[in-house]
Amino acid sequence: MLLVLNCGSSSIKFALFDGSVQPLPREPEWGGKVEGITGAKPRLTTAASGQAAVVDALALGADAPYHDALAIIEARVRTQLAGRPLAGVSHRVVHGGAKYSAPVRMDTHVLTDLKGYIPLAPLHQPFALEAIDVLLQTRPGLPQVACFDTAFHHTLADVEKMLPLPYSAWERGLRRFGFHGLSYEYLSIALDERHGDAARGRTLVAHLGSGASLCAMQDLQSVATTMGFSALDGLMMGTRCGALDPGAVLYLMEIEKLSLAQVGHLLYHESGLLGVSGVSADPRELLPLETDVPRVQAALALYVRRIVREIGALVAVLGGLDLLVFSAGIGEHNAEMRARVCAGLAYLGVTLDPAANAVNAPLISASDSHVLVAVEPTNEEWIAARRAQALLAAA
Repeated sequence: MLLVLNCGSSSIKFALFDGSVQPLPREPEWGGKVEGITGAKPRLTTAASGQAAVVDALALGADAPYHDALAIIEARVRTQLAGRPLAGVSHRVVHGGAKYSAPVRMDTHVLTDLKGYIPLAPLHQPFALEAIDVLLQTRPGLPQVACFDTAFHHTLADVEKMLPLPYSAWERGLRRFGFHGLSYEYLSIALDERHGDAARGRTLVAHLGSGASLCAMQDLQSVATTMGFSALDGLMMGTRCGALDPGAVLYLMEIEKLSLAQVGHLLYHESGLLGVSGVSADPRELLPLETDVPRVQAALALYVRRIVREIGALVAVLGGLDLLVFSAGIGEHNAEMRARVCAGLAYLGVTLDPAANAVNAPLISASDSHVLVAVEPTNEEWIAARRAQALLAAA
């Protein structure tokens, strides 16, 4: 059995795969998530394959709620295993930097390396590393594998990686890395299976969730992406700002006297849809309010505009567009937001089939559309389990 952990600042997703089956099943035998770890009402949701989800309220200690959540998950995993051996734990680690371009077996040396990237992904990196550290101490004989969100983008050309800073910055390792790589790696497989040659051409994938990015693919490899040096870049997100004039940051610090910590919190936690709307980071909650609340209307309009604008830039890099794919929470389930984005791409010959779009069909473009438009669910956990299985088998 293989356990996958995907740790964020206030939630932990987990999935248990049967590694004895070849090929590895794409759906876990069992899994779930702990949400609201730092909030007033943390909850645990679990579900076995093909069964309804079960939701339990949790009582987490105020001093170490994250450790408590991990302990609860470990206990539930042990029960689910029912005596079967656990071959290893695979972790989604957001940042591998320039050094780690493939999954790696974790030890204290690698852990120390990865802690150096915490400032570049503060919403995820420290929490994944905390889970790894806990298991290294409590289960030192249990193999752990880190799978990096940056790895898929190692195919980027230097011209896409380089920042327009003094060349010494490049020599010190400052560059654009790209993220959401486990999602894009899965989609490179799923799109090839579903769309064949069409997916091997000029493909653009929109991973739209609480975090959001675009990835331009040629022959199913990353050639450009919107996230860069950190997970703040590119699209406007749930609470993150996306691409921003650095002069605005200098203004906040020099004129409005915000500290470095205050600016960091603002850019990561108080911006995006939440910051502009003042209401929510979730389009599902914002859409019913936009008629009566001007700030909500402005937030949704800006969100769509930024996606359309960045798509235009990546289409220019690709030299055209054959396939546009929506994935992740908003991309997979929000027909209205997909329709608004595609309306802004009419100049490319994008035309939707409203009925197909309304039911989140795998293909939502009209028959006369010049660009295929698809909806494809992502599966980061399977990629993490698959990568760990291969690494541990080769050891």
